[in-house]
Amino acid sequence: MTDPSPSGPEFDPSKVTVIFVLGGPGAGKGTQCESLVNDYGFVHLSAGDLLRAEQQRKGSQYGALIADYIKEGKIVPMEVTIALLQNAMRETLNAQQGGEGGQVVAEEHRAKWSDGKGRFLIDGFPRKMDQALKFDETVCPSRFVLFLHCTEEVMLQRLLKRGETSGRTDDNVESIKKRFQTFVETSMPVVDHYRKQDRVVEVDSVASKEQVYSEIRKAVDLTFEKLGEQ
Repeated sequence: MTDPSPSGPEFDPSKVTVIFVLGGPGAGKGTQCESLVNDYGFVHLSAGDLLRAEQQRKGSQYGALIADYIKEGKIVPMEVTIALLQNAMRETLNAQQGGEGGQVVAEEHRAKWSDGKGRFLIDGFPRKMDQALKFDETVCPSRFVLFLHCTEEVMLQRLLKRGETSGRTDDNVESIKKRFQTFVETSMPVVDHYRKQDRVVEVDSVASKEQVYSEIRKAVDLTFEKLGEQ
C-alpha cells in the first residue's frame, strides 16, 4: 500500500470531482450513494468497506489494528484510511483507461471518465479534521460535503434492523452508541469547517429516500452545471 504523496494533490481537481458524504451511522449514506452512482457515473468508495476489506485481507499488516479500532467504535489512524482511499482512486482511474483493478463504470458513463477525468463519492470520510486537511492537501481537494442529518433514534432503529442480516460486528447497541458519540465529537467539527467555506450541502435524511435524493440531485446538478458538465 502506497502512502499519500507529500508533494501536493495526486489528482487534478479540475478533472477529478470528489464529494465527501458524511452523516451519522445509519443516516442513509450508502443508499443515496447507490442512486448517485446510477444517475451520474460516480464511483462509490466507502471508507468503512475499504477498512473492513483490508482487515480481512490475508497478510495485512493493518488487519488487527483495524479490527480493534472498529470494535471500539474508534477512528482508524489517518494514514491507513487515506492510503486505502488513494490506492482505490488510482486503481479506478487506471481501470477506465483499460488497466486492471478498481471499479469500472457503466458504459453509458464512460465519457465522463475520459482524458483522466473521474467522479468519486467518498462515503464516511473524513471522520476527523486531520483527515480532511490531509486528503485535500495530498490526494484531491473535495468539491463539497454532502451531510445527511438524521436523529439518533431513527439511526439506531435502522442499524439494529440492518444488524439482523448484515453480519457486521459493530451493528449492536453498545457499538452503535459509541459510534454516535464518536461522530458527534470528531466528525461534526469537519462539517462545521466546510460549512464556514460554504462547501456543505445539508439534507434531512429522516424523510423518505426519494425525498432525500431529490434534494441531493439539486446540489449535484448545480455542481456539474458550474463545471460545464452533465
